[in-house]
Amino acid sequence: MDQLILNREISWLAFNNRVLQEAQDSSVPLIERVRFLGIFSNNLDEFFRVRVATVKRLVELERSKETNNIFPPQKILNQIQEEVLSLQKKFENIYDDLLVLLEKNNINIISEIELSAELQTYVRGYFTKQIEPFISPIMVRSSTKFPYLKDKSIYLFVILNNDDQKPLYSIIEVPTDRVSRFLVLPKIGSMEKIIFLDDIIRLHLDEIFSVFSFSSIESYIIKLTRDAELDFDDDISESYYEKLTKSLERRKKGTPVRLVYDKEMPEKHLKYLLKKIKLSDHDNVIPGGRYHNFRDLMAFPTLGKKNLVNNPNIPIEPKIFSKNLTIFKSLEDHGDILLHFPYHSFRSIVALIKEASIDVEVTEIKITVYRLASESQIVNALINAARNGKEVHVVMELRARFDEEANLKWAKLLENEGIKVSFGIKGLKVHSKLILIGRKRNSRPIYYGVIGTGNFHEGTAKIYSDVALISMNSEIMDEVKKVFDFIEKPFKIYDFKHLFVSPINMRNQIEALINFEISQARMGRKGKIVLKMNNLVDTHMIELLCLASQIGVEVKLIIRGICSLKPGIPNLSDGIEGISIVDKFLEHTRILHFYHEGKNLIYITSGDMMTRNLDKRVEVATPIYDVDLKEEILDYLNIQLKDNVKARKIFKSNSNEYVKPRAQKIRSQIAFYKYLKEKTISY
Repeated sequence: MDQLILNREISWLAFNNRVLQEAQDSSVPLIERVRFLGIFSNNLDEFFRVRVATVKRLVELERSKETNNIFPPQKILNQIQEEVLSLQKKFENIYDDLLVLLEKNNINIISEIELSAELQTYVRGYFTKQIEPFISPIMVRSSTKFPYLKDKSIYLFVILNNDDQKPLYSIIEVPTDRVSRFLVLPKIGSMEKIIFLDDIIRLHLDEIFSVFSFSSIESYIIKLTRDAELDFDDDISESYYEKLTKSLERRKKGTPVRLVYDKEMPEKHLKYLLKKIKLSDHDNVIPGGRYHNFRDLMAFPTLGKKNLVNNPNIPIEPKIFSKNLTIFKSLEDHGDILLHFPYHSFRSIVALIKEASIDVEVTEIKITVYRLASESQIVNALINAARNGKEVHVVMELRARFDEEANLKWAKLLENEGIKVSFGIKGLKVHSKLILIGRKRNSRPIYYGVIGTGNFHEGTAKIYSDVALISMNSEIMDEVKKVFDFIEKPFKIYDFKHLFVSPINMRNQIEALINFEISQARMGRKGKIVLKMNNLVDTHMIELLCLASQIGVEVKLIIRGICSLKPGIPNLSDGIEGISIVDKFLEHTRILHFYHEGKNLIYITSGDMMTRNLDKRVEVATPIYDVDLKEEILDYLNIQLKDNVKARKIFKSNSNEYVKPRAQKIRSQIAFYKYLKEKTISY
């Protein structure tokens, strides 16, 4: 079995390599390639904050007791270091190539030493007005504690050299939270010039340290990444708010897990720095270039150059909403509605809650919230509903990683508006994507709702591919109501005949469907399974899928991120086909398809096939019963499986080899957008 499983951390690095491939792809518009470098960097930061931090803790655990781990954590940590260094080198080469291409397109990123006298005057004025108020150098003394370095921030490590004495050291935080990382300089001729905020500060170091005597000054960018795991104690006297708030404060001071530094820094200064930070030179110390925190490249300026960015995605309005009907009336007249984001506009979801907030027949609205937009129209609509006398219940997951503080603020805001806010179930993250709306017709309750694969977030709905079912199917909505009951009263027993709900029945139901395909194949009949998701990690599910393949079931995987199953191993998984698609939109839709004697059972789900999703979270998968919508999802899966432009094969070798183009090139995201635009079947 061990030979079938790829370590999840190593698989994730392969995924981030696919992101880097997009920055390397000459068919991608140039500024979008620069932004993919930012996405790669941002991904890697989070990887170290969460996954590497976890592996480091496992190393300590293994030292304290004997374990039989198939992936020894120290070995994995060494592999991560080796792979990250390789990716870092690849990143730097791509970045250098893109700088050349930017210059060919009249965009020049310059350093402080390349500024003309005229531009230097402009930059000095900008520094005085916009940057200087946020510059606070901290002197580093041998006898004092090294200054605290925040996670996610970058710092200039400054060395003031004096020929007769030891150098003086200082730390300056680059205030990227207050000032843009990029300054677009006044245009001279046809060339656009951009300078990094770091270099603007470098230009003024003599002025900043003018009170000291020094013969020369050096500066190198450094960045420290910290363990981002939240720790909760068992103090029952504290509210959940208080526990989370304290834990967030502890996160800010988490253990260092990575230092990235300018490789031009002399060895003696690096050793001094490592000693003060208390990092050994093997503890994920990564040499880099002149600049760090390349995640800021995600916001690289467009400069009005439309030919260097993606064409804007104009969301399609579902036909059913063009008939001037309310959403409730549309559901009553035409049945279930399926929305595909970002191809369809997310405003349909916002409109549903807005409509419910003023509908005199609506009595209640319930919603599960994992992440929200910073300016959430969903929240505004819920507040309006409460003000209109509706009973509003928000299940807010406070432990949504890196959105904990935002969710605390949302929870307090909603509570202040008289809205009932609950925080899920102890030990289980509520990750399901549900809305339930109750109406009364002639004293009879009717329920409408949404079951989705992605967050109710206006921002991510523009760049994440997700699907949402809007329905008033009474059998499904009754079970959605049961999910909310389960969240409030988890000690009761609940039975679900239509929905798969983690941790109640999802694992067993999926296993049963896989086993059914296996039984069909054993009898010489057709068996087929298609799974589209972000991550496939759960060992037992991997074993079942491999068994199905060996028996003769056709198994096809579309996995964006981590795939711990290794396809292509002779007599074990060589019958499994796997691809990963990385393109303009982040593939986030999760779909399960089982042939099931030609009945083609289709489910959309909020959870991946990971142990945490199946056993330790509240996840919901809903069947798609409408014949036309089932056909639409099957078409969607087939389009994805035919992608030969942005699809990479998932191999045991982790090589990220592109699917070879056939006579006709098919780029699935563009093809599906055209499919939806041309679709004549009414919702």
